[in-house]
Amino acid sequence: MSRLPGRRRRRAVLLLLLIVVPILEILVIIAVDRVIGGWPTFLLLVAESVVGAWFVRREGAKTWRALSGALGTGHMPSREISDAALVLVGGALILAPGFLTDVVGFVLILPLTRPVARRVLEAVVARRLLGGVFASPRGGTPFDPRPPSHGAPPRSPRSGAASDDVIEGDVIEGEIL
Repeated sequence: MSRLPGRRRRRAVLLLLLIVVPILEILVIIAVDRVIGGWPTFLLLVAESVVGAWFVRREGAKTWRALSGALGTGHMPSREISDAALVLVGGALILAPGFLTDVVGFVLILPLTRPVARRVLEAVVARRLLGGVFASPRGGTPFDPRPPSHGAPPRSPRSGAASDDVIEGDVIEGEIL
């Protein structure tokens, strides 16, 4: 799978997850059923969903208040947006039936474990942004202070153009050309 281009590889991994995760969930539910019985397993899944929904509501409200407060003060709410995304994804995982998705969902929602999940999310986003979407065809990134590879001139962080590019033309006041 390592020979596939990036986009095809991501699709293949996603497809594999969509097949493997439900199979693993079923196997875990069967294993729990064999240990504690069918009805206790069912009641445990329902209880996890109810407790998870309560946590989602509580943490979602906290996150919303924090996001509103950050926007009111005018500072960039990156932490609050990360927390909102984690609570949203965690809530979806908790409401899906299964023990494995519930565990991951609780890790994303609980205030004690969310900072770890946030650091992982930030690392993934930073790697994707700096290594993928914003990568310059000449090498480096538009936000990278180091000169790009292959001897190309450094790129301006504001315009994305090479810093020694010159745009020729006339400036005419009052008219937009």
